[in-house]
Amino acid sequence: MPPRSVPTARQVRLGAELRKLRERAGLTAREAGELISANQARISNIETGRFGLSEQRVRTLAHNYSCADEHLISALVAMTGKQKRGWWEEYRGRLPASLLDLAEHMHHATEVWMANVLHIPGLLQTADYARAVFSEAVPSLPPPDVEHRVSFRIKLQEILYAARPTPFKAVIHEAALRMPFGGPTTTRHQLQHILDMSERADITVLTVPFRSGVFPGSGQSVVYFGGPVPQLDTVLLDQSHGTVLLDAEAQLEKYRLLFDKMEATALEPKRSRDFIHGLIHER
Repeated sequence: MPPRSVPTARQVRLGAELRKLRERAGLTAREAGELISANQARISNIETGRFGLSEQRVRTLAHNYSCADEHLISALVAMTGKQKRGWWEEYRGRLPASLLDLAEHMHHATEVWMANVLHIPGLLQTADYARAVFSEAVPSLPPPDVEHRVSFRIKLQEILYAARPTPFKAVIHEAALRMPFGGPTTTRHQLQHILDMSERADITVLTVPFRSGVFPGSGQSVVYFGGPVPQLDTVLLDQSHGTVLLDAEAQLEKYRLLFDKMEATALEPKRSRDFIHGLIHER
């Protein structure tokens, strides 16, 4: 079987986790390959997601790496085999690959947390608000590209409307709530949409007013994807030059702590709804 030319985000993550287990066991790629009668190049291709793996091969590698965490092994096994083509593949070639990775992570997440200072979190954006945001991109996007991104963003939101919705928590700073993307009418409808969504059982919206003072993590927009086990959580940083995915244990712990601090700073859900309601009536 030839190596994959474009492994998916999930395939890349499986390989990365196997590399972590190998390194924790103190084995080189050559030594790991000898244990399964493979060469170093095969192990390297496995660890970059370029070679597919069977359930048994994952279990064999985990055993060779002295991994005794059955929950982690089972979660890794679930990432093997032929992956069903996700809806996001319809956008390949039309949108950056990083956005497709975002959709794949979101599809498989057990929970999603978002923290935003200058924009409404994407999962809560209306189409008009999203269109206004994308229309301000630098460099500017042609109208068809704007519409592709709007439809993609709305499609992402299906995880909130599924038969078993993905639990979602958003921390939104007052600056984002007041930023008038699209003008007064679009902004008012956007705030009302957040209020409506915050009434859903699986959605928690927390606001951080200016009066709260210093806001932990205020210099970045953060998305935290919960995995089937904590080791498979993922952090996505949305930056001006693109997105960055983090999954090292120390990085995950850092952002769990950051979200704890954000929650401690934010208003609790009912007061957050009252706060947004007040902003609507200011307009």
